[in-house]
Amino acid sequence: MSEEYGDNFVTMVDENGEEFVLELLESIDYKNATYTAFLPADMDENDPDYGLVLLRNAVDENGDEVYDTIDDEDELNDVYEQFMRILFDDEDEE
Repeated sequence: MSEEYGDNFVTMVDENGEEFVLELLESIDYKNATYTAFLPADMDENDPDYGLVLLRNAVDENGDEVYDTIDDEDELNDVYEQFMRILFDDEDEE
C-alpha cells in the first residue's frame, strides 16, 4: 500500500519493474472468485492507456494475498460486465 495516497490505493509493479498506483473502486465475489476493479491514480484521465483495471484476487505460494491478471478473454469480459452493472447502478441511485 502507498501511504502517500491512502488506504484505497495500492502500488503495483509491472513486468518491467515500473511502479504505478491504482485506486481501488470495488471488489466483487463472482463465480467462486473475488475480483477487484481499479483506476490508475497516477495517470491523466486523457491518457489513451487510462481505464478500468480488473484483477483477480489470489493467494501466492507463501500464503500472501496478491492480484492476478485475468488472461482469459471470456472471463475478463464477463467480469467487466458485472462491474459495469455495479458501478453504473450505483451512479443511477445518486
